Amino acid sequence: MNDKQINKLEALILKYKQAMQGQVDLEKLTWYATTYHSTAIEGSTLTEGQVYNLLDLDIPAKNKPFTEQQMVIDHQKALVFTLNKAKECTPITETLIKEIGALVVKNTGSSYSTALGAFDSTKGDYRLLNVFAGARRFPDSSKVPVLMKTLVNEINGKIAAAKTFSQQCELAFDVHYRFVSIHPFADGNGRTSRLLMNYILTIFDLPIFYVFKSSRISYIQALERARETDNPAVFYNFMCRQYQKFLEKELKNR
Repeated sequence: MNDKQINKLEALILKYKQAMQGQVDLEKLTWYATTYHSTAIEGSTLTEGQVYNLLDLDIPAKNKPFTEQQMVIDHQKALVFTLNKAKECTPITETLIKEIGALVVKNTGSSYSTALGAFDSTKGDYRLLNVFAGARRFPDSSKVPVLMKTLVNEINGKIAAAKTFSQQCELAFDVHYRFVSIHPFADGNGRTSRLLMNYILTIFDLPIFYVFKSSRISYIQALERARETDNPAVFYNFMCRQYQKFLEKELKNR
């Protein structure tokens, strides 16, 4: 992320914070939009209006799969839980991450029986099986506990050390990138990684944001390019542009 990009983003955040002062209802709408985009990226076909009706008015979406509606409800509860924990400055631990992961798939997850033992994604258990995304193979399940312990330790150290706006944004994007690259759960890793990103932003009193549904392909490509080149900056730059896009859209609507 170059200085020009960071300076523009920081200026937009200042304007956004000023526009959002005391706007509780607008914050709620942002949370609903975050749930809509995050679940749509993972395959939900509910429209943005259907998500709002489901979450705000408890009106189910007609002719849409029940599991997709449960995905939306689960994500919203996980989002509220995550942001409340961040506002309380709750330290990031493996237990907290497992709680978030469990909430994300509370009504859509499963219990598994594998050669390595049984585990339950609805309880936040780490996977005991290997997972793929297309041609991408994620770390062997035997490596997940150590990778997660290392990640948590490093996150907490970096939270304490991140003093500048640039460092804080980069940490939020880095947590997202590293968590989803570990893929510790059998399901819900993408949604959980974006919640953890917003947890970090909230810790630093920065606005949350979402990856736009319309940017799904570019988002996946940015993740893959970053992994293939071993250059996370590719992903950070993409996320910086998404953050800017979100802020500009919100300010335009105010």
